[in-house]
Amino acid sequence: QVQLVESGGGLVQAGGSLRLSCAASGRILRIGTMAWYRQAPGEQRELVASITNAGSTHYADSLKGRFTISRDNARNTLYLQMNSLKPEDTAIYYCNADLLLLTWSTYWGQGTQVTVSS
Repeated sequence: QVQLVESGGGLVQAGGSLRLSCAASGRILRIGTMAWYRQAPGEQRELVASITNAGSTHYADSLKGRFTISRDNARNTLYLQMNSLKPEDTAIYYCNADLLLLTWSTYWGQGTQVTVSS
């Protein structure tokens, strides 16, 4: 059974930092692009950042400079370093990954709550 398990969310004051992690486990042959999405209450889910298995990154324009996505291919783990957090960053953050088992498919984690207080 394949799992993407996020961790690292929590409550932080505005201006603070958090580091999210997402560990992929299971009978995975290869991992392609991985990404972080977020969904605030009453809003659509939106892309935060993505990273290819070669390390190429893409960020939502509004988050450039504050968030950094990275991955450890040896550990099948994705990270999101979030600095200078703002109350509007409050959301559930989801891990997303393209995984090769028998075929390529896209998987989602269960989400981790990030709450930024003012």
